[in-house]
Amino acid sequence: MYMVYWTLVEGEDSGPQAQPFDTSEMVAAMKFMEDLRKRQRDGEGVRFITMCSEHPDVVGHPGVDVTGPGYDWKKRRR
Repeated sequence: MYMVYWTLVEGEDSGPQAQPFDTSEMVAAMKFMEDLRKRQRDGEGVRFITMCSEHPDVVGHPGVDVTGPGYDWKKRRR
């Protein structure tokens, strides 16, 4: 699944906006973002346009996971 986020700024007021897209609709999400950027270039108060994704069939959990007892990673500094 994809989510496109943006903020509409109108004078002193601003509000976050979001539009969901299915996992198979990446091209549509990118086109929607480009339409928002065109509105921004034309002077509308469209700001902070971004997209993020979260695949529904992901195998692991996002973020840091618990490591096992055999895990021994160390950062090497020189």
